Amino acid sequence: MLWVKAMHIIFMVTWFAGLFYLPRLFVYHAMADDDTSRERFKLMERKLYYGIMTPGAVLTILFGLWLWLGYGFHGLWLDIKVVLVTILIGFHIYCGKLLVDFRHDRNRHGHVFYRWLNEFPALILVAVVILVVVKPV
Repeated sequence: MLWVKAMHIIFMVTWFAGLFYLPRLFVYHAMADDDTSRERFKLMERKLYYGIMTPGAVLTILFGLWLWLGYGFHGLWLDIKVVLVTILIGFHIYCGKLLVDFRHDRNRHGHVFYRWLNEFPALILVAVVILVVVKPV
């Protein structure tokens, strides 16, 4: 079961790297003022989202479920963690919607919006780590 934990951590780090980096790419994309840069960002965003983030998210969830079923964790802290992970999944999907808007040149937000958006997964990550380490309830 140790290898399952290791794989879960590896895929979780991969997913979070994408959750942190994609909104940062959106910042730069929103600030881009030439077609060459915008096309480069579209390519980078697509590869990050579909090639790294989404497989990382799916595998994180699968290995997390495997650990949950294998160890039978329970408690309010785990219920809260599951809610936070569900929120992250929603954030991931929202980033995919923003990616599609950028792909079709329909971005409606400025770089400041994406700078704030970039902070959201960090807040959720801190909350999840505190719940896992402290297990308050």
